[in-house]
Amino acid sequence: MTTTKPVSSSVMTSSRRHFLKLSGALAAASALPFSVQAHDHSPSIGLQLYTLRDMMAISVPATLELVAAAGYNEVEFAGYYNHTPKQIRRLLSDNGLSAPATHIMLDDFNDGPQKVIDHALEVGHQYVVVPYLTEAQRGTTLKAYLELAEQLDRWGSTLRQAGLTLGYHNHDFEFERRDGQLPYDVLLNNTDSNNLTMEMDLYWMEKAGQDPLAYFKQHPGRFALWHVKDMDEAGEFADVGTGTIDFARIFAHAGQAGVKHRFVERDHTDDRLRTITQGAKALRALSQ
Repeated sequence: MTTTKPVSSSVMTSSRRHFLKLSGALAAASALPFSVQAHDHSPSIGLQLYTLRDMMAISVPATLELVAAAGYNEVEFAGYYNHTPKQIRRLLSDNGLSAPATHIMLDDFNDGPQKVIDHALEVGHQYVVVPYLTEAQRGTTLKAYLELAEQLDRWGSTLRQAGLTLGYHNHDFEFERRDGQLPYDVLLNNTDSNNLTMEMDLYWMEKAGQDPLAYFKQHPGRFALWHVKDMDEAGEFADVGTGTIDFARIFAHAGQAGVKHRFVERDHTDDRLRTITQGAKALRALSQ
């Protein structure tokens, strides 16, 4: 799940121990094969920074340096960890990175989207993505999603007028039927394609038993963003390219999907450097 919840004190303590090894990780990254480390900007190789959220909580500059050394040229934010938009933009520039997208929780729109718009434009984002719904926000009936679709369409129109694109990131709960319909379909069918793009999380699609290609065919061009996240044989998270998801089949239909940016993500990992370097390598190969 991609959220911006505070990192617990126990996680922080563990993370600090891991982060003491960051200089070693950076050294290791600098010695990676050129095919992983290369920084040519075509194709775009993106990372969702939620993957490294505990490291981000300790040092945003060092984490972005590590991400760049691992072979990425794009990132998607899931929180700014007390850094201003100006500071974030400078750190991105210093590391040869761009940040085409960010995750912004639904509650952040409650006071109106203008603050979200101003922040996104200052950092240099193009996409602002709603990453997750709390149980309260999901409600218990289809009405909650019909109302959400209306909100997203309205906010998306406002963002579009400012030169931004609103997105929605799925998990698996959007595929639990309500009144005979799938909430995910409700969001797609009750919003203007110009006002809302979908950030398809390929792991959660698989978890929900859904076929991405069917959605690409039904809604061509609607999926500008992907989360490239793998699944092991037990149905848990795996490093990209080491699991069971047939990414080659999905990537073969990238044009029909309308994808512009692909972000490696793993919600939980016990080896961050392995996860991000393997992810960059696999995504580069898939994107050729």
